Amino acid sequence: MSQDIVSDGLNQIMNALKARKTSVEIKNYSKLLVSVLAIAKLRGYIESYSVENKILSVKLGKLNACKAIKPRFAVQVDEIEKYVNRYLPARHIGILIISTSQGLMSHHTASERKIGGSLLAYLY
Repeated sequence: MSQDIVSDGLNQIMNALKARKTSVEIKNYSKLLVSVLAIAKLRGYIESYSVENKILSVKLGKLNACKAIKPRFAVQVDEIEKYVNRYLPARHIGILIISTSQGLMSHHTASERKIGGSLLAYLY
């Protein structure tokens, strides 16, 4: 385990996905990881998540891949498209999760609001 809880949590989800599991329990989590999972749930990549007895339970949905972006690049609005091309398999498949001054959001929302931020993760 490293010090990056978001990266560790997404790696555990990917390991469960590769093992063809439908759910995973994460013992080390943070509010940031829960916020990333909330965005993933809104987009349908995971079915549900819940926190009980200090364990985060995640039920997987139609997810193909999810990974943390290291280092966390700072991006401006006009640079978002460059990172979409780098990390996502196609233009309208998947999302980048960006930490902005107005909270976490997908790259679609950040482009609409014309705000930049720091890249955290991608899912497709």
